[in-house]
Amino acid sequence: MAKKQVKTNVMRVLDAAKINYNEYTYDDTCTVGTEVAALLGQPQERVFKTLVTVAKSGAHYVFMIPVAEELDLKKAAKAVGEKAVSMLKAKDLLPLTGYIHGGCSPIGMKKQFPTVIHSTAANFDTIFFSGGKVGFQVEVAPKDLFSLIPISDCDIIV
Repeated sequence: MAKKQVKTNVMRVLDAAKINYNEYTYDDTCTVGTEVAALLGQPQERVFKTLVTVAKSGAHYVFMIPVAEELDLKKAAKAVGEKAVSMLKAKDLLPLTGYIHGGCSPIGMKKQFPTVIHSTAANFDTIFFSGGKVGFQVEVAPKDLFSLIPISDCDIIV
């Protein structure tokens, strides 16, 4: 009997939108982005991590940056028109987004938040990001991501 293919919520959303993607699985004990890039055999600049923040106003924002980079909170706040943003506490991630640390994706959150991706995403035909579970990545064209969710691009790294 053939093993049933696992579909994450991210993959179901991509399928429903008829967006082409490739899916990849890896050891689910690996949650460090640079290690995930190595497992995928991809340059770290092409593999993005998804970070969720909260602003002083109480609004939430999602930022996607290359896995080896660090989010510049001042640039991030400016990109979304806020005075300041801070990283969401890990304990608040699951109730807010439906995702856990290491498996957070900009697609398929409980609520869609304004999203900003680092401007280098445009340098690639496709980029990699979490497939919505630890151990799953999807490869999607940036233009398709822009057509699927409200997303803008900006320089948001240190």
